[in-house]
Amino acid sequence: MGLTVHLLRHGAVEPETPWRFLGRREVPLSAKGRAQAGFWREALADIPFQAAWCSDLGRCRETASIVLAGREITAEPLPGLGEIDLGLWDGLSREEVRARFPGQYETRGRDLAAFRPPGGESFQDLQERAWAALAPLLERASGHVLVIAHAGTNRVLLCRILGMSLDHLFRLGQDSGCRNLLDWRSDGPRLLLLNQPPTPVPT
Repeated sequence: MGLTVHLLRHGAVEPETPWRFLGRREVPLSAKGRAQAGFWREALADIPFQAAWCSDLGRCRETASIVLAGREITAEPLPGLGEIDLGLWDGLSREEVRARFPGQYETRGRDLAAFRPPGGESFQDLQERAWAALAPLLERASGHVLVIAHAGTNRVLLCRILGMSLDHLFRLGQDSGCRNLLDWRSDGPRLLLLNQPPTPVPT
């Protein structure tokens, strides 16, 4: 039997004005985010998930609990799937980062893979820990499995699976509540869907 991975991003969270960096901070799902998770509960109701894993952060655990409501299976929280640790940047706006850490925002833009905010992780760090957490589980899995994580985590995992450079990670859209679909066969993984929105497909 092959392996099909349904990789979701958690539902939308309560918006912050101005926009602020969100890494390891705990923020709740919004009503929209819960509705997005509810959409996938219905849309994926006929998918016989053999296993499910999620980030240990609350927004992913809540998304998973809604998607899997009514099933015997629950999602196992994996700290390795947590969002990137932004260190002292977490919770700051872009303007605050530029003011408090002159030049760092621009440096990050020039070196997405390796740059670490003070006290935080690089995307390379994130990719290494997320893949270390997920890869052994995928090696033993078959059938359909569900993985629910974050925009950053999903992007670095997709880059690893598809052999893409982390320099291009932001070319991969990861909107709130989206689904990515990956199919593993004897010749390796294939990306079937990217950033599928939690909305009905027009007919």
